[in-house]
Amino acid sequence: MQLTDRHREYWRRNLRLTGGLLAIWFAVTFLVVWFARDLADIRFLDFPLPFWVGAQGALIVYVLLIRRYAKRMNELDTEYGVSEGSR
Repeated sequence: MQLTDRHREYWRRNLRLTGGLLAIWFAVTFLVVWFARDLADIRFLDFPLPFWVGAQGALIVYVLLIRRYAKRMNELDTEYGVSEGSR
């Protein structure tokens, strides 16, 4: 089966969204840990930033990333006519 230009555009937008969200995930998961000593002087809610991100912040970011992905993909699915409601 050969993909049409519309299918390619749909997947290109899907991959761009996924790549952007994975970049945020990477920053929250690995960069904060990598620079934890340098960021330890920054306080958030009276806790060192790396500690807070590890304990609470990363989980909040992960939930928001999942929510954003689901919402945006529903919009793209509707826009391109591939949503579950359009079948």
